[in-house]
Amino acid sequence: MPFSLDDVARAAHEMWPLPGAEEWDAPGLLSGDPGASVDSIHLAVDAVSATVEEAIASGADLLFVHHPLLLRGVTSVAEDRYKGALLARLIRAGCGLLAAHTNADVVPEGTSDILASRIGLTDTVPILPGTVPGTGIGRVGRLQKPVTLGQLARAVAELLPATATGVRVAGDYGSLVETVALCGGAGDSLLSHPLVVASDVYITADLRHHPASEAREQAQLAGGGPALMDVSHWASEWLWLETAAAQLRVALPGVQVSVSDICTDPWDFVVTQ
Repeated sequence: MPFSLDDVARAAHEMWPLPGAEEWDAPGLLSGDPGASVDSIHLAVDAVSATVEEAIASGADLLFVHHPLLLRGVTSVAEDRYKGALLARLIRAGCGLLAAHTNADVVPEGTSDILASRIGLTDTVPILPGTVPGTGIGRVGRLQKPVTLGQLARAVAELLPATATGVRVAGDYGSLVETVALCGGAGDSLLSHPLVVASDVYITADLRHHPASEAREQAQLAGGGPALMDVSHWASEWLWLETAAAQLRVALPGVQVSVSDICTDPWDFVVTQ
């Protein structure tokens, strides 16, 4: 049976309910005719020129992304500004744009849940529980057996798609870790949460100098605290796309769903001394 863009949006909001999004977030349908027919959906973490062109070239009727293009307000969508240019390109091609952001972070089989599962954590619970049982920001759980911090870092590096910055670690390479806290995407706001502080290692993205340094100094003073593992924001959330695509195929039988392999991490290379 044919599905409209409105049908797709409703299905997405059933799987990733909008009330689960943070107050500052802007998920949902951004552009497109709700009555337009959708035969093909293309998934990506970011709506950038490369993924927009990829979606259009593939003939997709919808670009489904994790990060909302208009998360931060704009006063113009003129085409000499990149957001306006991207929207115009999508609209002219008849390709809608839909985002599931923090509403896809908090659910079971959401971004953090998938990252925890792929790392091999068991008995996971949210770091910040949501109003619905089993939902919430981040995850904390246990490895099936202790490994060294270095071994875990190598396993995470092999699990995630390659990026210029790879995996950065603060902690003793040979120390044993078993309890792991993590948050897909930017998670330094959780550094002082009791479940994170009680873990052996905290894995997240976009760790800034001062929050990371202060967390490590406090751990040293207190005689305990997590090692830190900083990964690519894009890579930590890209793993979720295949699960989201599978869920969309079940909810929308007959609709073709593809996943972008384009790396939209902003860094291209590093130079070390």
